[in-house]
Amino acid sequence: MYLASGWKAYEILDAGNGDKLERWGDVTLLRPDPQAVWTMDGAERRADAVYHRSASGGGHWEYKKQLPEQWTIAYRDLTFVVRPTGFKHTGLFPEQAVNWDWMRRQIEAHSARTGRRTKVLNLFAYTGGATCACAKAGAEVAHVDAAKGMVAWAKDNAAASGLSDAPIRYLVDDCVKFVKREIRRGNRYDGILMDPPSYGRGPTGEMWKIENDLYPLVLLCAELLSDDPCFFLINSYTTGLAPTVLSNVLKLALLDGHTEADEIGLPIRRANLVLPCGASGRWTPA
Repeated sequence: MYLASGWKAYEILDAGNGDKLERWGDVTLLRPDPQAVWTMDGAERRADAVYHRSASGGGHWEYKKQLPEQWTIAYRDLTFVVRPTGFKHTGLFPEQAVNWDWMRRQIEAHSARTGRRTKVLNLFAYTGGATCACAKAGAEVAHVDAAKGMVAWAKDNAAASGLSDAPIRYLVDDCVKFVKREIRRGNRYDGILMDPPSYGRGPTGEMWKIENDLYPLVLLCAELLSDDPCFFLINSYTTGLAPTVLSNVLKLALLDGHTEADEIGLPIRRANLVLPCGASGRWTPA
């Protein structure tokens, strides 16, 4: 398992009953997590805010005490804006820190070997945790997401991390259409990462379904890799795709190179448990 164990400002204190009790800096949140099928006692008494699902979809936060609308937490030399939303999310997926660290190592080695800045494409880039990590390692990043609000949040995270002047392009766009245009333009990237949803719509109604669209998109992205590539990373959280699926996709789309895939997870303080948080597939050149 790829375990995101480097956090100091964040931790899962406990989990169970379909929930996880998390510490985000000085704030404790209780949020749903379908993987936590075992039992847990007294979590609501320990939480500053609790997210309750609605039977009709979505849900709402119940605040046990007054909290700021947003606050920041740090991961190593990065700083992120945390903001509870109406869809249980906070704007950050802490388990991805294990991939941030891995990409930074790949970028630093690639830049040292090539003597130039590594170019990275981040698709379905959300609030830019990976964008900040790659930029901090010295990469030039194209950050693409269909949601204007998420791209704005990514800019806030970059500013909080001291990356306002970093070479980051922010693009509100449908990822598939963007990739096709980049192929026509002849643009190339050394590193490509994507964190696609199981289902979604682009800014002008484009449909996305991961079972149908993931492999064709990876094939397209293979055309964008430079002649001296650095890495290719696929994350899958919401769909429950097995790590082997991601490995197979990378092997068939990219052919030469080293491919590995595994679950990603976060430590739980209670009883040295681990909460699984999806899977990642990683490719590096031979």
